[in-house]
Amino acid sequence: MLISTEVNKQIELLESQGKTVVVALRESNDGLELQGLIAWQDEMRPDTAEAVAKLSKLGIRTIMLTGDNERSAASIAVPLGMDFKARLLPADKVTFVNELASQHRVAMVGDGINDAPAMKAANIGVAMGGGTDVALETADAALTHNRLTELPAMIELSRATLNNIKQNVALALGLKGVFLVTSLLGITGLWVAVLADSGATAIVTLNALRLLRHKSSLD
Repeated sequence: MLISTEVNKQIELLESQGKTVVVALRESNDGLELQGLIAWQDEMRPDTAEAVAKLSKLGIRTIMLTGDNERSAASIAVPLGMDFKARLLPADKVTFVNELASQHRVAMVGDGINDAPAMKAANIGVAMGGGTDVALETADAALTHNRLTELPAMIELSRATLNNIKQNVALALGLKGVFLVTSLLGITGLWVAVLADSGATAIVTLNALRLLRHKSSLD
């Protein structure tokens, strides 16, 4: 059956509001009759806008992958400043993530069964704490409090930890190298070198403990 122009306009209006529309039909002697439209919409998490803004501040590009139509996807993603890909089946999400991963480091955040394959294909899979068991088992990390704002905080802490590790390696190897050379040249004795080695251990330990005081610069 053909759907009238008026009904099409109603569908477009509902989809522009971020709703998914289903056309209800009934079979009759004259063919299929339109009974009405059913529209529903997932509620956006209250902290989504804040999380996306913080990720953007960290230099991270965000893309929403959805099976919904383009109008519904745009009504949600565009106000948040996100890119989006619509009308994606689970296999399409995997293909898109694989394409991105071939050029960039990709983290896939999801909470459903359909998200699990794409999370597996990404460099890092992140599951929401309230997600399905399949998503949690597939993920490399999980947001235990089910708050999206924990994602940028987790990334910041990860970056700080990596920088700390690089500093500790440089300090430890640098001190060992200096006292190895001075000991071989007879400038310092063996005991001084041993004490320096112990001192290096203490320094890198104290440097690592600074992470306990890490506070997000995005607050």
